[in-house]
Amino acid sequence: MNKITIAVIGCGTIANHAHIPSYLNHKHVEIKYFCDILKERAEAAVTKYECGQAITDYRQIVEDPEVDAVSICTPNASHATIAIDCLRAGKHVLCEKPAARTYEEALEMQKVQHETGKVLNIGVVNRYNESVNRIKNMIQNGELGELYHVYASFRAHRSIPGLGGAFTTKAIAGGGALIDWGVHFIDIVMYCAGDPKPRTVTGQAYSKLGKDMENYTYLKMWAGPPDYHGTYDVDDFVTALIRTEGPTISLNGAWAQNIGVEEMFIDFLGDKGGIRLNYGGDFTFYTAKDGVLIETTPKFTSGNMYQQEIDGFLECIQTGEKQPSHIDTVILSSRIIQAIYDSSDKGEEIALS
Repeated sequence: MNKITIAVIGCGTIANHAHIPSYLNHKHVEIKYFCDILKERAEAAVTKYECGQAITDYRQIVEDPEVDAVSICTPNASHATIAIDCLRAGKHVLCEKPAARTYEEALEMQKVQHETGKVLNIGVVNRYNESVNRIKNMIQNGELGELYHVYASFRAHRSIPGLGGAFTTKAIAGGGALIDWGVHFIDIVMYCAGDPKPRTVTGQAYSKLGKDMENYTYLKMWAGPPDYHGTYDVDDFVTALIRTEGPTISLNGAWAQNIGVEEMFIDFLGDKGGIRLNYGGDFTFYTAKDGVLIETTPKFTSGNMYQQEIDGFLECIQTGEKQPSHIDTVILSSRIIQAIYDSSDKGEEIALS
């Protein structure tokens, strides 16, 4: 492998948890820049990882011909702009999920990727998860028979992140629980089901428990503390039904609900067998044979999906081969999410075909 020079744009949690350590595991990768609008975060990365240069303006990266590729780990509002600028400057791009705030922005990113021919992968990291890929193979091999319905649940009791900040400001994030958590669940479903073409979408998004910010009761808050002078105009609960050329898909998701139970799972229902995937964990296969009900929870070794995502990105830079996280595939999830929001706003079903 030839040496690949990387810049990391956005030095927050996901960059430090996943992108940066995974790049540093490669002896042929050099991180030249850590970029963040908060200079102290970029400087902290330089100190922590003992490499690179701290900068605050990503355009310095765009203008540097030595940079081969970038990881975009910024808030959603800047994904499209930074990705497009980097692609047009000849850089390969790995952009964290969601691809963009809206389907329209994601389409523009895809258009520029096609124009430039550079890699544009999206951080739908579950496509590199061992459980998810085993389920995909079982469905493809016919072990579930006809996959006729999939149900996804991503619900928490009181888990609104950074109340009043970027996560709860639609102009920055593009939405709430659906675009933040739902993007992962919808993407897993579409990936495992073979990316069936969506036909119609009916959905409703609610902004209820977080609107009265000062009276929102919680035990802990990731991306906090709350900013009571900030904005809360995103969904904290969503429900939807998606009809596809394959299975129907239904979902319920909540950052916050007045039910003190957390549910993070996906049920794949086939006429020969079914699977419950515990998000981020193992799965159980249910079937019947010779008059006996069978329940199996496979045990296997799982690799680090974030490392595999970075490895895949670097590999396709070298080979030009598309990864499962390429914008051409992932954009389907953006289309469905947009249709759910549109259905909620209009109070009607959205036809996609």
